[in-house]
Parts: sequence; C-alpha cells; structure tokens
Amino acid sequence: MAFRAAEQGQFLFPRLRQKTSFIAPPPPPEDPSLILAIGEVPYFAAVALLDNTSLCQLDATNRTLNAMNRSHVGPWRANGGRGFQGLELERHGTFEQPALANKKGGRGKTVRIDWKGRFRLFRTEVPLFCAPFDGAEITKAVRPDEVAYFQCRLRTDMLDEPNSEGVYLEVEVLQNPDNLSMAVVDFEAGGCSSVTFSPNTGAVIRERKVREAPRKVEGAYVQPLAMVPSGRRFHGLMGLYLKGGRLAFFRRCDPLQGEEGYGAPGPWETTGFISDLLWAEGRRLTPCLALRDAGNYRVRIVRVCAEPPEMPGLPQALSGEGAEWNDLDWEASPGALTEGVED
Repeated sequence: MAFRAAEQGQFLFPRLRQKTSFIAPPPPPEDPSLILAIGEVPYFAAVALLDNTSLCQLDATNRTLNAMNRSHVGPWRANGGRGFQGLELERHGTFEQPALANKKGGRGKTVRIDWKGRFRLFRTEVPLFCAPFDGAEITKAVRPDEVAYFQCRLRTDMLDEPNSEGVYLEVEVLQNPDNLSMAVVDFEAGGCSSVTFSPNTGAVIRERKVREAPRKVEGAYVQPLAMVPSGRRFHGLMGLYLKGGRLAFFRRCDPLQGEEGYGAPGPWETTGFISDLLWAEGRRLTPCLALRDAGNYRVRIVRVCAEPPEMPGLPQALSGEGAEWNDLDWEASPGALTEGVED
C-alpha cells in the first residue's frame, strides 16, 4: 500500500525540470524573388504608377523594396520632383537640390539621401506660414496691416521650363474681420514690387516702391472680376497659379446664411493670366496674405499642387499691348508725414 501511494504521488506531482531559456528562430531571409523575376527597370516602371498611399503600403511589406523605393532612382524622388517642382524652402532649398549640388561625404563618398524622408519633410513644411504665424492656419492678427508670408518660395526659373506644370496655391477663408488679399512679392531678391489680388473688389494691383521717405509708390490696377456685394466680407477659397511666366488668381465665394445657394460652394471665378513677371527682380517670388485689420481670423492653406480648379485663359487685360490697366500712383505729402508724427 505504501508503495502504491508513493507511485500515485509520483504520478500526481512530477519533478519539475530546470527552466531553459527560449531562443527565437532567426527571421526568414528577405525574398527578392519579385525583383529577380521582373528586373529592376520593369519594377520601377510599375511602382511609378502608384499613388503615395499605395507606395507607403508597399514599403511596409518588404525591407528590400522599402530601400529601393527611397533610393536615388526610386519613386519617392520622382514623386517629389513632380509634386514640389518650382517650390523652395528657405532652409532646405528645392526638393532635388541635394542631388544637383553633388554634395560629398567623408573620403570622397557621395551623400546618400533618404528621398522618402525628404518627401515627408516637404509635404509637412511647404503648406505653412512663416513666423509669427507659424503653422498652416492664421487665427489672429495683433496689429493692422499684418503680412503673413508663406514658408515656400516660387522659383520662376524652374516654372519657366517647358516640362513645368506650374504651381497652384489655395487658401480657405473661414473667418475674416475686415479685408484680406493675396499677393506675390520679389523682396527675397532685393526687389520692391508686388502683384496683389483682392477677392472683395475683384481687382489686381501691381505696385513698385520707388522711394521710402517720403514714401512714393508707382502702380496700376485692373478689375477682371466683379465686386462682392457691398458690406460683405469675403469667405471662401482663393488661390494663385503661376506657370510659364504668367500669373492668374482664383476665388470662390461661399454664399452666406440667408443667401441663395447657402450650404453649397459658389462657382469658381478666375482673373485669367492677368500679369506677366517682367516687374519682378530675381528668380524667387514669395506668396503672402495681407491682413488689413487686427482681429480674429481663420485662414488656412488647403492646397499646394500643380492643378488649378480650371485652366485660366489669356484676358485682354494682360500687361503689354492692349492692356486695360489704370494708373495708381501715390506719394505721401510732407504735411501728412508731420501729422502722423504729431499724432
């Protein structure tokens, strides 16, 4: 009986074996069968047809494909070259500038660029405003006549190339205490000229400062679009399109509550290619918004691309022969300057 009890106890309570560490099996090697089967050239031709979302999903499937897509000949560089053509960031240059600069690393080696990382950088920073309006949306203007500069610059030399599709910038105005306008200036190259579009009046103004004190400005204006109803502040979308040395502006006024069509977007209107770039100094233009009054705003950048809402035509008001521009010169008088100092 004692032996049987001991045998049962051995069955019920077996001796514990010494614990051993678990060693995970090595990961399976990358399967390059896709590249071996079709070759690199057909592969790059195929992935060039993918959009950015599909390309990200492909990157997540395989480390070899991820590295190839980020490479110098990969689709991320090609997508960025098309999507950000003619755009320049102050601290980072144009999208393909590192490749054009032929920078060298240590021991004469060419610096390797992560083109997907550079694509991410440009997609994040291009649609932003400069300080003090850091970010993609303006919410407040502390002083009257504030100017909000875009963080990107427009490279007119690149946009003049035959293969350029142009650049379109669009902002949405959700809250506007008074009046605002959209402009491009040539201050980056030391110039003193600008072309401004007022969505309220439908007018385009070209100005050049010829003297600082007493202040003197020479300019001209043309009104290709009708004014918005009297007493109404502009709400909606406005944009500018630059291609082949010609500049066009767009607006879409959203009907207000109580107006016909409220709740649906209004129709797009365009000035057509209203101005050339003969007025500009250098090869860089800076887009900006002029906020006439202080107060609370809600203005945000919503699109930076190569496709405007519609392709603008060429109106008769284009600067040059047959222009319909009206002179708009003004000069501050010494009396006005004295009054301003006394106040």
